[in-house]
Amino acid sequence: MATTETGPDGQTRCKWGNATDAYRHYHDTEWGYPVDIDFRLFEKICLEGFQSGLSWLTILNKRDNFRAAFCGFDFNKVADFTEGDIERLLGDAGIIRHRGKIEAAINNAKRAQEMVAQEGSLAAYFWRFEPADAQAVRADIPATSPESAALSKDLKKRGWKFVGPTTVYAFMQAMGLVNDHAETCVVRKKTEAARASFNKPD
Repeated sequence: MATTETGPDGQTRCKWGNATDAYRHYHDTEWGYPVDIDFRLFEKICLEGFQSGLSWLTILNKRDNFRAAFCGFDFNKVADFTEGDIERLLGDAGIIRHRGKIEAAINNAKRAQEMVAQEGSLAAYFWRFEPADAQAVRADIPATSPESAALSKDLKKRGWKFVGPTTVYAFMQAMGLVNDHAETCVVRKKTEAARASFNKPD
């Protein structure tokens, strides 16, 4: 349900965005704003994979550690990670020490390189899956969508890991491919304006 509440600053925002100071800052400055920077897109889809089974707050609180551990999510560097790097990451208490997710991030970095070679950029590829009703106000926020299912299926076909439809929909919400801020959320008009002035990559 796309519910809102008034925060300690007197602003009405999506209810989840008032849960903690970290969520409030993330909600107000990042979530739902369109992104066309490949490293940021790669970072987000990797972190959504790490979130699987956990809360986003857990990942958000560790994001700086993840960035340090994964070379700022420069997929050209992560693609060269070795077994030694995997062992290093498994010993890093600042991140989520899950071998499958770590190996998936490295695999996905290689797949990202292939995608850039084939499609020109990650941004050009991902934004093809923007739904026609991306700006629609939803009374109920879905966990998946036809577009996230299609994107998930295509990514898996290309060899990406930890990219199920729910994970992919959360990625689409965060990166602005859909605008799921509630109608009365203080950030709604800001993200609408950002999307209106956004030049969709091709």
